[in-house]
Amino acid sequence: MAADKPRVRELVAYFLRLGLLGFGGPVALVGQMERELVAEKHWLTKEQMREAIAVCQSLPGPLAIQVGIFVAHLRGGFWGAWAGGWAFILPNFVIVAALGALYVQLGDLTAISAIFYGVSPAVIALILHSCYRLAKLGMEDRLQWAIAAICFVVTAWLQAEVAWLFLGAGVIGALYYGRPPGGSTLRSAAAILVPAATQSAQWPLLAKVLGFFLKAGSLTFGSGLVIVPFLQQGVVREHGWLDERAFLIAVAIGMISPGPVVITATFVGFLVAGFWGATAATVGIFLPSFILVLVAAPLLARYRANRSVQGFIKGAYGAAIGTILGASVLLGKVAIGDVFTVLVALISLIALFRWKTSNAALIAVTAALGYGAYAFLHPTWLMIR
Repeated sequence: MAADKPRVRELVAYFLRLGLLGFGGPVALVGQMERELVAEKHWLTKEQMREAIAVCQSLPGPLAIQVGIFVAHLRGGFWGAWAGGWAFILPNFVIVAALGALYVQLGDLTAISAIFYGVSPAVIALILHSCYRLAKLGMEDRLQWAIAAICFVVTAWLQAEVAWLFLGAGVIGALYYGRPPGGSTLRSAAAILVPAATQSAQWPLLAKVLGFFLKAGSLTFGSGLVIVPFLQQGVVREHGWLDERAFLIAVAIGMISPGPVVITATFVGFLVAGFWGATAATVGIFLPSFILVLVAAPLLARYRANRSVQGFIKGAYGAAIGTILGASVLLGKVAIGDVFTVLVALISLIALFRWKTSNAALIAVTAALGYGAYAFLHPTWLMIR
């Protein structure tokens, strides 16, 4: 049996440490929580932890953060969930906002361009490798692959609104996989759609940033990596807040910093509107996770065996794979422009698949390679794109 409930301050202390030192992605973070909270601290039983993971895997949003919120809620109630969840996020926010401030101050220097001459193609390799792992984990049949193919084409060619791809794919999945029960299919699909935050052209910039990231945080089915096509579509193409190269840098920062990849939002927000932009983006991207865990998770725990609910999740998962690959094509046009960057991308893929190189190590090596090669090759296309 789990031990007595820890106080809120104990939850805060634990999640602050996890947020500061938690490298390795969602699987590693969830595994660390299971080891420490079940086997060592005895705050949870194995059954409670497994239920938390299963439920959160069925929700949009970053898995590790949501499991943390779920666990904090089990052990500390409503206020424990809020305190523990934001404590998990805070170290990531401080680190990435500081990097954003540094980039704003130094971003025009040649040295920064030289470093990301090597890093940008490595980021494409990281995205493709992560997408491969996600496909192995959750792609089960031809319909999911058909949805992925359609979303890939639409994202890469038409550059359509990603949110509607996810919603449409989810509804198709609910209708197809939830056929036997009959009349409850549409109602079940509608029940798990999260309303996207809207934007108004008259709102101040911070309100637009908050609204956009609320929308993104509500619809990132499959993995935190799904934030990449969302942001690429909205931040670069729809709003024009960043160019493609600055966006690639933001993705790299999200991948090498502790915590979930969606912390990319903090860096983007800082570049768009300074510290308060970073704050608005961070609140926007993570707030839906709190709402989903505290409100939707109890319902989903009860109904997640429903065929229509499972079908919506499977359809949206297929859309996630397709949009990630589509975004990789669009970003690859910016990151890869000569023989050197082609080689960096290929070698990075080999290193990830064969030697299981860590994200941080890969970024460090390719940054050094880019810095050295830039002085000899003088890639003019890098500044033109």
